[in-house]
Amino acid sequence: MATEAASTSGAAGAGGGGGSWVEGMSADNIKGLVLALSSSFFIGASFIVKKKGLKKAGASGVRAGVGGYSYLYEPLWWAGMITMIVGEVANFAAYAFAPAILVTPLGALSIIISAVLADIMLKEKLHIFGILGCALCVVGSTTIVLHAPQEREIESVAEVWDLATEPAFLFYAAIVLAATFVLIFRFIPQYGQTHIMVYIGVCSLVGSLSVMSVKALGIALKLTFSGMNQLIYPQTWMFTIFVVACIITQMNYLNKALDTFNTAVVSPIYYTMFTSLTILASVIMFKDWDRQNPTQIVTEMCGFVTILSGTFLLHKTKDMVDDGYAAEGIPLRSATEGLPLRSPRAAE
Repeated sequence: MATEAASTSGAAGAGGGGGSWVEGMSADNIKGLVLALSSSFFIGASFIVKKKGLKKAGASGVRAGVGGYSYLYEPLWWAGMITMIVGEVANFAAYAFAPAILVTPLGALSIIISAVLADIMLKEKLHIFGILGCALCVVGSTTIVLHAPQEREIESVAEVWDLATEPAFLFYAAIVLAATFVLIFRFIPQYGQTHIMVYIGVCSLVGSLSVMSVKALGIALKLTFSGMNQLIYPQTWMFTIFVVACIITQMNYLNKALDTFNTAVVSPIYYTMFTSLTILASVIMFKDWDRQNPTQIVTEMCGFVTILSGTFLLHKTKDMVDDGYAAEGIPLRSATEGLPLRSPRAAE
């Protein structure tokens, strides 16, 4: 009875907007938090292991960055993929317990792990401004997490489907899909090898939709395991198909980005774009801000601005390298390519 009273009190505080974040956390939110943190450790390490596999495969075959798939025969790449799958499974479970606006920003931890391991294992040095950019991304994400709303109560996968087919989210999904196709068929052939945002843009846009589908599927499985079978609904299988298609697309273009550009740059920029778009998608689909007061919303917006500031600094790091400061910064391209570290502007 005491536990129930405490839980009720915490929920009431969160609903009224007057309680602290810790007081408002439910048992499910705590489970989601722990799973998300575990996920970040595995995913952060997977970036480095996969990159080493891609480099090893590229030395004896056609590189992924130019359309090759020789990495599929490289055991080290598969070790990285398995590590990432473990992290994604933990992330998948986290979305079933906590809102996306809480789970997604915690991926900031994977940036720190990737940067440290890249410095140790890949000898990819991070410029001081790059470190500051990563720190700003973490600070902005923490701000969002500390003011995240409680999870919306969902009773069936059909309810999630209704949310996904509302006009506002359908409009967002249409814009995302249109932008993705334009990037794939118009910009990647021309700029994929020189502009890091092209590959990462596809991964992030598709990723924002995949997270919504993953959350829907996670809720369906969670309800099924609790005794309310959701596998009988066609919506569950439609979400499953969409998840598979999105993940395959993300993995393909993320491999190209990792093989073409420096891991220490790919990881934080991908995280920043993916997090921002995913939170936006969650706000539209699950109406997270409808359950918050103006102060909380403004604070979360400040978190977004901080993340965008981190992205700007990461790009400045790239520009400094392109303009001749490679000795103390991050090469935009992989050093193994033997290509000159020059920007497209310099080439002109």
